[in-house]
Amino acid sequence: MLSNSLFRELENLRREIDDAFRGVRPTAGLLSPDFLPGLGLANYPQVNLREDENAFHLEALVPGVEPADLDLSVMNRTLTLSGERRESEYKDASCHRNERGSGRFLRTIELPSEVENEAIKAEYRNGVLRVTLPKAESAKPRKITVKAS
Repeated sequence: MLSNSLFRELENLRREIDDAFRGVRPTAGLLSPDFLPGLGLANYPQVNLREDENAFHLEALVPGVEPADLDLSVMNRTLTLSGERRESEYKDASCHRNERGSGRFLRTIELPSEVENEAIKAEYRNGVLRVTLPKAESAKPRKITVKAS
C-alpha cells in the first residue's frame, strides 16, 4: 500500500512541472508574448484570496492603475477584474528600460461558493485593490442541533 507522503511528493512534483511549463507553447520562441513586456500576460494582477466565516477577501496588486480604470463584476461564482494601466507621460523621451508594462488586462477568479452580489465592497489604496465578497447564506456553515430522544 502506498503511503500518503508518497502521494504528497507526487503532487508536489506535478505542481513543479506545471509551474515550469506554464506559458510554454509548441510555437513559443523569443518573440512569443511570454517573452515580451506588457500586461495581460500570465496572471496579472497578482491576487490573494482568503475567506473567513462570513466572506471572501480578495487583494489585488494594481500599482499605477487609477481606480476609475478598474472594472469589477461577479457572475455566479466568477469574479472578473479588468482595467488598464496607462502609458507613461514621457512619450517623447528616449526609453532606456521599460519594465512596467502598460495596456489592458483581464483576470478571472473562480470563487469557492456563491456570494451576495448586492453587498460586495471594493476599496483601492496604495496600489492595492481590496474586495470583500460576503458569502451567500446558503454557503455559510450552519450549526445543526442534535436532539436527544
